[in-house]
Amino acid sequence: MSTMTSMDIVSDQGEGESPPRREPATQPAKSVSQQLVEGDFLDLLFDKVDAGELQLTGEGGFIPTMIKAVLERGLQVELAQHLGYDKGDRAGRGSPNVRNGSTPKTIQSEVGPLGLEIPRDRAGSFDPRLVPKGSRRVGGGLDEMIISLYAGGMTVRDIESHLARTLGVEISRETISKITETILEEVKAWQTRALDPFYPIVYVDALVVKVKDDAHVVNKAAHIVIGVDLDGIKHVLGIWVQTNEGANFWASVMAELANRGVKDVLIACCDGLVGLPEAIEATFPRTVVQTCVVHLIRASLRYVSYVDRKAMAAQLRKVYGAVNADTAQMALLALGETELGKKYPAAVAVWERAWERFTPFLAFPPAVRKVIYTTNSIESLNFQLRKIIKNRGHFPSDDAVVKLLWLAIRDIEDKRARERAKGPVKHRSPETAARAARSGGTATAGWKQALNALTMSYPDRFPTGVL
Repeated sequence: MSTMTSMDIVSDQGEGESPPRREPATQPAKSVSQQLVEGDFLDLLFDKVDAGELQLTGEGGFIPTMIKAVLERGLQVELAQHLGYDKGDRAGRGSPNVRNGSTPKTIQSEVGPLGLEIPRDRAGSFDPRLVPKGSRRVGGGLDEMIISLYAGGMTVRDIESHLARTLGVEISRETISKITETILEEVKAWQTRALDPFYPIVYVDALVVKVKDDAHVVNKAAHIVIGVDLDGIKHVLGIWVQTNEGANFWASVMAELANRGVKDVLIACCDGLVGLPEAIEATFPRTVVQTCVVHLIRASLRYVSYVDRKAMAAQLRKVYGAVNADTAQMALLALGETELGKKYPAAVAVWERAWERFTPFLAFPPAVRKVIYTTNSIESLNFQLRKIIKNRGHFPSDDAVVKLLWLAIRDIEDKRARERAKGPVKHRSPETAARAARSGGTATAGWKQALNALTMSYPDRFPTGVL
């Protein structure tokens, strides 16, 4: 079955007839659409459809062909603006950056898959906005609404009911599920993207989720890794789902981070994850592995009755607030000899067992201690993610867990970016807020002071040109 372009329709009006008057570019789209409806365009179009000369949808259909043509023309305009000259323009002669062919790319749209030719420049600096790099979908409408509802924590069943109730649209659960699965390619691209070679601080924490495994529903840990870059901006580096923590699992995670470009990490903050410290030290031998102090406090207070918690917290402050490891050990021994320590020996034992991983904290100045004191930077994110996943009984697969968490993280970061656009936080400089907005991450409070202290402690570890 043949296809037809807009030029075919115009040529049917006769060569002697003058072309229709072109309206100004500022004319509302609704007005242009009305002219097409009232004119002969649709009559000619449907005559060809009725005659079997043209199909509207499907592969080679008129609508996908028109969308493809519009997108490719728009991409060429974007490239011309990026290079500073049009194709064939003599102004481009001798330019350091020129056109360099195109790359085929298939994207999903509401009318089906579209095969596009994405233009390239020789310098590789062209980043189209019409079809962004890494994007596998174009358009919005109902698909975007479904994905947004899914990212907000609604199940497929909930979305089906919501659309029927609010819009009167009947969409099957299978269709809704397929729409949400279209972003899996984006998730995989994000999970395998290149990372910075150097992160001063990395945080690791986990969420417990229920996942269907054969005929059973089991608890699994969704581990989230956040890296703080040299500007103090926090980025989610990846999400990994595993039933049980262990040396082999963490070795594979660390190897993946290394393969994605990470060369060095100064400090890794984590909380009692089995096998993680050893895996970090094996992959990044010079990294200091630091146990989260707040987690130690919580773990020890778990053994203390409510009436004694305030007094126990005050005694523990003498331990983690000590000027060095020797002073902290003396404070812990003194606590064990007090009436409170004898009443709750299990609370003291928590610190004794974690002593080797806790003491690196005491070697840092106050500015750095403030940043690594807790994994709250990642826990605040986990808190928002827990609100989203609490409505679900269980997930059908590990991929479904990563898909929802990725969508949720994307929405959370977009929300934070909108909030930052309203103005920088009082304790944060406008420059830091701007960098965070551009990167999609969040800024670390007190980072300048911490960075200064870290450069003094590790002068040979920072990349060349940073200091």
